[in-house]
Amino acid sequence: MSDVRAPVYAALSALGIQYDVFEHPPVFTGEEAALHWAAIPGAAVKNLFLRNKKGDRHYLVILGIEKQADLRQLVKVVGDDRLSFGSPERLQRYLGVTPGSVSPFGLIHDTTHSVRVIVDSDLTKAGRLIFHPNDNTASLTISGADFARFLERQGNVVRWVRV
Repeated sequence: MSDVRAPVYAALSALGIQYDVFEHPPVFTGEEAALHWAAIPGAAVKNLFLRNKKGDRHYLVILGIEKQADLRQLVKVVGDDRLSFGSPERLQRYLGVTPGSVSPFGLIHDTTHSVRVIVDSDLTKAGRLIFHPNDNTASLTISGADFARFLERQGNVVRWVRV
């Protein structure tokens, strides 16, 4: 087990959240992950780490892998200025992960609750969701209800909106 996974598993276990883990080769995009997720029961999800123009606000956008995030529309939803992808350095500083391993479980490293979370409300229809455990060589599934509970316990601002 990778050292970056251990805190994720510990956080989920502490909340009494059951999960299943699936090993696979490293993946760096949602399209690559989809090849390995086809046999996994659950909704495939992608995670985007974004920052505003000034770089003083950061967002984790979580949506179904089949969707495209329109950043201009998302700006209107969040009420911020122009959004762009956060650098690998920002990603490491705020979520403790590297590109290709972005996951809501990175929020366990955001002790100042700086990252605002935007979740596509369509994901509430999914029974199980698929995420990386902060490592792109594995995926785990948890129930939609447990995912919502995990987010609630992290203390970050979370908004469920239609993306």
